Amino acid sequence: MDGYERLTARIEKAWKDFDDPATPHRHFRLDEIGDLLEPALLTQEDTERVIGRMARIALSDDEARDVVEAALHAICTAGTRYTLPLPLIGPLADAADRFDPPLLAYVLAALGSTYDKAAIPLAKRFLDHPHPEIRREAEDAPTEIRWQCRHEPIRGAFPDAPD
Repeated sequence: MDGYERLTARIEKAWKDFDDPATPHRHFRLDEIGDLLEPALLTQEDTERVIGRMARIALSDDEARDVVEAALHAICTAGTRYTLPLPLIGPLADAADRFDPPLLAYVLAALGSTYDKAAIPLAKRFLDHPHPEIRREAEDAPTEIRWQCRHEPIRGAFPDAPD
């Protein structure tokens, strides 16, 4: 078994443990998966599968707050190393009213990690939020997106760069 197979096996074991209702502290399994996302060793495709499942967990009416928070934290952890596709993150922003301010801050941070200009209006609607941390995250997300868009390499600009 190579390193990638060991990594994906650890993630699958954590999912299996998370899915077992008898597992105590199920949110720790999501924390474990989030920790495994941090070094950015997964392919983008495998990461998107993990993020999609984390988003579904965060949107579930059946999960405790600690589980929702662990899922959102894992998404944000992935967002520091991977580009998060807006179709996976957008539903979290659409359901923002269900999240308290600390959880909503994770959602806004994840929007910034999409690097998708279509996420800017989703974040901007929180600029007048009563909670200062939410206003700050709502300002930061579009800034992050714009910065990334300005610093993307231009195809053909570097002769040796892959297209």
